[in-house]
Amino acid sequence: MAVSSSAESTPYAGLRALAGCGGCAAKAPPEVVSMLAGLAAAAGAKDSAVIVGLTPADDAVVYQLEGDRALVATVDFFPPLVDDPTDYGTIAAANAVSDIYAMGGTVAFALAISGFPASVPTAVIAEVNRAAAKLVGNCGGAVLGGHSVRCAEPVFGLCVLGFVNPQRIWRKGGARVGDVLLLSKPLGTGLLLSSQDVEWLPGAISSMSETNQAAAQALHALPASPHAVTDITGFGLLGHAEEMAQQSNAMLQIEAAAVPVLPGALQVAVAGVRTSAHRACPVFPASVEAALLVVLQDPQTSGGLLVSVPATAVPQLQAAGFTVIGRVTAGPGCVEIL
Repeated sequence: MAVSSSAESTPYAGLRALAGCGGCAAKAPPEVVSMLAGLAAAAGAKDSAVIVGLTPADDAVVYQLEGDRALVATVDFFPPLVDDPTDYGTIAAANAVSDIYAMGGTVAFALAISGFPASVPTAVIAEVNRAAAKLVGNCGGAVLGGHSVRCAEPVFGLCVLGFVNPQRIWRKGGARVGDVLLLSKPLGTGLLLSSQDVEWLPGAISSMSETNQAAAQALHALPASPHAVTDITGFGLLGHAEEMAQQSNAMLQIEAAAVPVLPGALQVAVAGVRTSAHRACPVFPASVEAALLVVLQDPQTSGGLLVSVPATAVPQLQAAGFTVIGRVTAGPGCVEIL
């Protein structure tokens, strides 16, 4: 039985069964993405308007337009992670716009990327698209077009374009020694989706359906820009924190017990639930609960923002819903779990 947060959705119980894995757990490993880096470097060398590309990789591309305006662009899509088409469209759209917010930008418009087997009713596909368009509209943009194909496994997502001040771009690298690390959303969506536990799944759907717009607005309201920002998606907190550490040439120390976790996530991890993207954790201190380590590497779909800011910014961000989870110290570009 599909678990849905929408009373208006067209009943359909077959989307998840058509996919080998869903959401950001379907994300390709980093080495696949890095295959594009050479092409991006060559293109960037020829075009001085490229501000952010894949060398180093960040959450979105930024391209200089005129004066204080630059184009920020991203694309994100994945197989269905829920049966309910409204939830699927909403979550896919929230996940796609997240990269715009992680770069400090605002959403302008989006193009839909849609592929479904012929067996999926047209009304279901239309509802996925309607839900995505509604969410983009709530972010101040609009879905203006896109492309649809027939394919064996369903996929849906968006190419999102927005604008950002080139002097106020938030980057994945830039965390400074002495900074405090904060997270805007709890972890555990991947585990809860894999569990399909009807007690806990609605909480995961609610979290994934929430955009990072409010979190980004809280960061914009700070007296000075955050030093580093990224959103937590398919590589989990540990994977994305490692990217931030490497690009910042600093050590990110994460207090495991301080990391916010969705209700039920630890319970299903203790019960042995794992996602299709699960990989064995490296050796960490014995004091850290094994199930919590699983949550820390859990692939998130439409996860929160991980930010590195000076200590003076912490009270303002805590008031906006962020949670302190660690600090930045001198050391090699790596993550230390405490």
